Amino acid sequence: MALDGTALQQVARARAEELPTAKMTLPFGPDYDVAKVLGKMFLLLTEVKGTPVAVVKAEPRDAEALRGAHPEITPGYHMNKRHWITLSPGGLEAEFVRELVTDSYLLVVETLPRARRPVDPQTFLAAEGGTGTSSTDGPAT
Repeated sequence: MALDGTALQQVARARAEELPTAKMTLPFGPDYDVAKVLGKMFLLLTEVKGTPVAVVKAEPRDAEALRGAHPEITPGYHMNKRHWITLSPGGLEAEFVRELVTDSYLLVVETLPRARRPVDPQTFLAAEGGTGTSSTDGPAT
């Protein structure tokens, strides 16, 4: 079932809170909930013109493909348009939103020094029993 704005943010927040060492913060004020892993942002929850949205990190190639395939996915609101995407309510399913939040988290974890990483981005999805869509799953076909 497609998510409305409130449900979209609830699913994104719940997934972020499940991820190892992730914390929800309010660094930009009460209208911007931000999920961080070891101080690095991977999820922004806010409203755009009164509509609740979620903004996540994505590989540039994946971001472009996702924007082309889903009208609810647009360039990242107030973020680098190549590396971030905005998820809007309408046609996105809960599991897909969960995967995109997880992929965003893993992209950020990959940038951390190996000794500080809370998970191994290469094996995390397999350890969770999922497949996901992350670029860390291997080369795109």
